[in-house]
Amino acid sequence: MSFQIKEINPSTLQVSFSGRLDMDSVAKMWQPCLLAVTKYHPKQLSLEMKDVDYCDGAGAALIQTLQKQQIDTNGSCSIENLRSDFKNLLANESDQHAKLAAQSLATIKLNFTERLGHIGVNALDDLRDNIIFLGSLAYQLYFVLLRPKKIRWLDFYRTIEEVGPKALPIVALIGFLIGLISTFQAAPSFGQFGAQILMVNLVGLGLVREMGPLLTAVLLAGRTASAFAAEIGTMKINQEINALTTMGLNPIRFLIVPRILATMLITPLLEIFLIIFGLAGCYAVMAALGYSLDAFLNQLYQSIHTADYIGGLIKVFVFGWVIAGVGCLHGLKTSSDAQAVGRSTTQAVVSSIIMLVLVDGIFATLYYFLGI
Repeated sequence: MSFQIKEINPSTLQVSFSGRLDMDSVAKMWQPCLLAVTKYHPKQLSLEMKDVDYCDGAGAALIQTLQKQQIDTNGSCSIENLRSDFKNLLANESDQHAKLAAQSLATIKLNFTERLGHIGVNALDDLRDNIIFLGSLAYQLYFVLLRPKKIRWLDFYRTIEEVGPKALPIVALIGFLIGLISTFQAAPSFGQFGAQILMVNLVGLGLVREMGPLLTAVLLAGRTASAFAAEIGTMKINQEINALTTMGLNPIRFLIVPRILATMLITPLLEIFLIIFGLAGCYAVMAALGYSLDAFLNQLYQSIHTADYIGGLIKVFVFGWVIAGVGCLHGLKTSSDAQAVGRSTTQAVVSSIIMLVLVDGIFATLYYFLGI
């Protein structure tokens, strides 16, 4: 792809394009073309398309940008010798932009009551989409558990590597620092009563029952949920999801089930490492205060019971399901505008953390009434 600029008269500028107006060529010539046209400030801009062999959405976007630039400067723009199929593409793109602009304008003109109604309708739509997604996901999980050969094991193993080993350094670091800081913070208060050995009970139970599962889940929400949303969102924009559906493949079974199973499997293992390194941080402080390893382990053994660890393990298992599910859901809901992937990634992280807190609250209430 190349373009040539010819000044027909002082008020008219002609830009002749040749070759392929596709995503790769438009990305290279976008800025030079706009700068060249801006330099002349023509009243009349003529776009010569006779030698254009191919044009996709990127080429249509360049043409529309040149047209808008002329309108903003009170000029005019004409398109010459454009093939009929390219005209249809340009017309469709223009219609979509017009609809988006109309929707934005309609939203701006809404009064307070109408805005509340608009928010309520959107919330109900989101709730409906979430229920449909959860139902489809439950069915596909049941289906693949009955037929394990239907799982894409290569994606499963790749996700395990992404979620597990690559997240281990940050999980270990956070766990060690949390154990270290929590023990340091508790030392002065416990020291007033000569009960510093009981700090092992505080930190140990906190890590096993609450801090371990929740911190592991929050770290994965920022790391894994965002990665799932960005990856699937990019596939949605590139129409790869539609291609899977066209080929008769279920996107939830093909893309989401391996990610959810891998996350649910690896999250409890990451929690174990976070607890181990958290206890190591606690022991570092206790050793500095003069307590031996035997005293530390004995106090730990007396304070933590099997029910405490199992309760935390169940929680983190559910947390893994929530993280993967929310990340994949926002990836599937990605729209087609320029900021869509970034918006889906942000929403996935925020929604994951909110859901984690809600689920953690449900577990806390349930454990309280069960006496766990």
